[in-house]
Amino acid sequence: QVQLVESGGGLVQPGGSLRLSCAASRSIFSFNHMGWYRPAPGKERELVAGITSGQTNYADSVKGRFTISRDDAKNTVYLQMNSLKPEDTAVYYCKMSTPWRDNYWGQGTQVTVSS
Repeated sequence: QVQLVESGGGLVQPGGSLRLSCAASRSIFSFNHMGWYRPAPGKERELVAGITSGQTNYADSVKGRFTISRDDAKNTVYLQMNSLKPEDTAVYYCKMSTPWRDNYWGQGTQVTVSS
């Protein structure tokens, strides 16, 4: 089992920045997918940003504003969020998956963008 703990959420004004962290309880080397998700209309959660087999991908709504990265030495995945908008307000969840389709989720961290 792997525990994922997110942090870094909070209240920020429009145009501001936050950096989310997702720390895993063990090495993340074996995971082939790491991503940040948030709830979306008609879906349980949508992918906001992900790293899959070394390739990054982003939802259209966050391209150019959000950046996902990983630090294997710290067993941590980050989401740098810049130029935040009110519509980015959500609970953000971290997910990590192995090639054998074992999926692990964090508990979520709240991001609120408001003046």
